[in-house]
Amino acid sequence: QLQASGGGLVQPGGSLRLTCAVSGFKTQYFVIAWFRQAPGKGREVVSCISAEGGRRYVADALKGRFSIDRDNVKKEGYLYLESLQEGDTAVYYCAAKTGVSSLVQSEYPYWGQGTQVTVSS
Repeated sequence: QLQASGGGLVQPGGSLRLTCAVSGFKTQYFVIAWFRQAPGKGREVVSCISAEGGRRYVADALKGRFSIDRDNVKKEGYLYLESLQEGDTAVYYCAAKTGVSSLVQSEYPYWGQGTQVTVSS
């Protein structure tokens, strides 16, 4: 079970930290990924982090503003959003899978409910 939180209303230029709390996994060896879906658009990959945290991917268009991390003791993943723009407004979903990292949505069997991020002045 995944629980995403931390979204909200923020002004352009602001920051947020999204948290993905993972429970029910018998192993801590799972990949965490973040996807987002803006109004009227398809869901797109944002970032993912390998089970050990050593491999991290951030979508090219978001590099320098977004970063990802995880705490395997707490079984939580984090997405740091900085210098937010109105174009970042979307529902952000966290997802998890065992095995190797992937950017393909269909490879993730476990999904959180999403957290809304709204960037507006």
